[in-house]
Order: sequence, then C-alpha cells, then structure tokens
Amino acid sequence: MKRRILGKTGLEVSELSLGAAFITGSEQGFNGALPIVKLAFESGMNLADTSADYGDSEKALGYALRELGAPCIVSTKLGPRAGKPFGPKDKACLRRIFEESLELLHRDVIDILMIHEPDRPGEFDWYNDGVSFKGPVVDLLQELKQEGLIKYTGLGGTTAYALARIMATGQYDVVLTAFNSSPLWREAMISILPEAKKQNMGVLLGSPTQQGWLSRRYDTEIERGALFLSPPRRAQFKALYELIDDCRIETPVFCLRWALGVPGVSSVLTGPRTLAQLEQNIQAVEQGPLPKDVNKRLDEIAAMVPFRPCDEPAENPFKKPGYWGPGPAK
Repeated sequence: MKRRILGKTGLEVSELSLGAAFITGSEQGFNGALPIVKLAFESGMNLADTSADYGDSEKALGYALRELGAPCIVSTKLGPRAGKPFGPKDKACLRRIFEESLELLHRDVIDILMIHEPDRPGEFDWYNDGVSFKGPVVDLLQELKQEGLIKYTGLGGTTAYALARIMATGQYDVVLTAFNSSPLWREAMISILPEAKKQNMGVLLGSPTQQGWLSRRYDTEIERGALFLSPPRRAQFKALYELIDDCRIETPVFCLRWALGVPGVSSVLTGPRTLAQLEQNIQAVEQGPLPKDVNKRLDEIAAMVPFRPCDEPAENPFKKPGYWGPGPAK
C-alpha cells in the first residue's frame, strides 16, 4: 500500500488507514476486533484512529495491537468516556481521560492526540471563546507534548467552516475532517483543505460514504420515495447512479476511490464493522483513484447541488422509514 506524508509531522502514513470506531460493532462484538486489525495491518495500513468516546474501541484496539505486536501510528481523541465525569474545561479531568487512553491502548506515548468535535460548542464547549480558541484543553495538549507523552496534536471535526477557523490558530499538526468530504458533499474543499495546506497540517479524511448516504444504492427511494429530497438532489442522485452503472463499480468502492484522489488528503479512514467490508476497501485501494474522465463527470454532478439543501438532515434518513421532513426549528 502506498504511503503519503502526514503534513508537518513528517510521518509516512498508508493512504488507507483504520478508523477503529466500529471494530467491535459486528455480531462478534469485542472478539471481532482482532481479525479486523490483523487484516488491516497485513494489507499495509500503519495508522489507526480511535477516541475515548468510541465505546470500547480503545480497549479493543489496544488489545489487538498488543496481541499482534504490529508497529502502528496511534491516533486517539479527548472526549467523554461513558459512565465517567466529563468537563471539557476541567484540565484535571481531561488528563485522567488521556491517562486511561494510554492504559487501554497499552502505550507509553500517543502519536497523535486530537480534540474531538472542537468545532461544535453545542456538543463540547472546549474553548473560552470562538475567536482565540484558547482553553484548558489547549494548555493540556502543550503540557503533554512537553512531557513527551504525545508527539503531535490534532482536531477531529465535522463542520466545513468553524473547524477551519480553529485550524487557522496554527496550534495543531493534524486535522481529521468527516461528513463534509464525499462525492456529493464537498464543502471541506472550500475551507478545510485550503487551510490545512496553509498550515501544513496532515489531513485524515473520514466518512467518504457520507454517514451511509452513499454506502449503498437507494434506487427505489430515489425514484419514488424519500419525500425529504429536494428535486435538484433527487436529480443529482439519479445522475450519480447512472455514472456508477457506467463504471460498473460498487457504490462504497466508488466513494473510496474518489477520496483517494482528493488533492491534499494524507490518508482516507475506513471504518469497517466486518472483515468483508475491510476486504472491499482494501481491493478499492488496489484499484487506485478514479480515472480522470470519471472524475470530470462526477465534478459536474456534484456541481448540480453544491451545498446541502436546508430540509436535508446530516444523518442518513434513508434508514428511517416514514421520515419525510426536517425536525423542529431551533
């Protein structure tokens, strides 16, 4: 598997990396993690991403890495650990969360420590204000770096513009951007990727199937259902499916191959629940990025609806029977 440079860190990372959020999500539960991690690293991946608030992901990843003895660049995130006190501005609390991550991951040093959802103060209020982006979490990251307990710092966010303002402080080495970087949703390219280039930050791209919107085909819903869809979005989906038919590529493979060709991306994260999903993604990487002529057609399709329509939810509504419109106005 090819390697790319992770921005200012200088680390050489595999172009496909393991997103470990769901490695215990199969019917096998915790026991299903080891074979997934084993296959990932046998295929040439060398970076795994997890978080304190991904359930038992850190524990499962740590166990697998210890059993395999595989060299690995480990990225994890500060966030609320289930069933334990959490204060995003409580530095002592955040240090305890980090120390537990060290223990669960069986590491003396964490390669990359990120702030989880730094760009959504309605979820985690990390910073003192939305201009300077200073706060106890920033102080803690610098302390941990000085103590040699972490090598690099990062941001794991999901917005298209707020995240870029935090990146512009120049205090971070890596950014993980998700839910805004897929064949039809491309707002990260307006602000996130240009700011990452300006700051020489490494870029991890997550969720190229857009939280399940593009993980499989929804032909019936697109043709005569999915009442939440705007007419332009419906037409866009039909055009996308026509292109995928012409290419004879499975939808998730199509998305991953698109992501591999996005300029400025250091590595694409795959978040498999099963070995079959992981095998499919590995095969996609072997096929390489989409051809130029396909990308040209795809760019034209993406331009049909360049921004998310206001009635459209972020999470995949195709899986919600009876969903027909937006939630309450706030």
